[in-house]
Amino acid sequence: MKTVYSINDTRDYIRSARAQGRSIAFVPTMGNLHDGHLSLVKKAKELADEVVVSIYVNQLQFGPNEDYDSYPRTFEEDQALLEAHDVQLVFAPSSHEIYPEGAEHHTVVRVDALDGMHCGKSRPGFFTGIATVVTKLFNIVQPDYAVFGEKDFQQLCIIRKIVNDLMLPVEIIGAPIARSENGLALSSRNGYLSAEEKQTAATLYQTLGAAREAIIAGDRNYDALHRDAFVKLARAGFKPDYFNIVSRHTLQPATLADKELVILAAAALGRARLIDNIQIDL
Repeated sequence: MKTVYSINDTRDYIRSARAQGRSIAFVPTMGNLHDGHLSLVKKAKELADEVVVSIYVNQLQFGPNEDYDSYPRTFEEDQALLEAHDVQLVFAPSSHEIYPEGAEHHTVVRVDALDGMHCGKSRPGFFTGIATVVTKLFNIVQPDYAVFGEKDFQQLCIIRKIVNDLMLPVEIIGAPIARSENGLALSSRNGYLSAEEKQTAATLYQTLGAAREAIIAGDRNYDALHRDAFVKLARAGFKPDYFNIVSRHTLQPATLADKELVILAAAALGRARLIDNIQIDL
């Protein structure tokens, strides 16, 4: 495994791989890797000859009162995990490499159609930061495939729209949510949870599952399901942000005509803000 820190070195590596006729799969991360990230690496290995993983904590997607400075950084441990999983290249740029004139003066990529709802409503600028850095990373790595987890479902939809609208030559692959034994979706921010909170956190997935079963059984009173979920989560100790039953394609509130749904949820528990979702085919 090779680790590089500059755009030029990354492009040199990719150019050499292309000259040998090798295909490229890319997994962008912010580090602090866990089994969820490794499941994306495994999927990438199935798709292409070379797997490139980036490790970069993107300052542009953090709000002024969010955890950019305290976000867990475990670079040496991450390198060891990736080497053990036969990754060929790690790209670990500095902020100066990504935003040489500073993030505040940088051209940005915005997806207005999907941004100002769900997580975007609670975290203004969040998806602009993601859209911008992912577009930059795609231009640097120029992969054939890029693998993203379905846990960040809104993010996945936004990235697919960027690729389609800007006609970027990369295929976006969504990978299933990796979960712990109690159903909690794996996340770097789970490290903020105490052992007791990790048990409580499983209630989020349980609440999603209960709503899904109700809908499959014929319940179409989505407003009531939303209210019931908020009450259940609050009683369990969460501070619910949203619990939205939406069309899987538009992320707009589901109508009776919609058959492909996703329930998107976010809630704070202790220091951690947790997100999760569950898909439904009617």
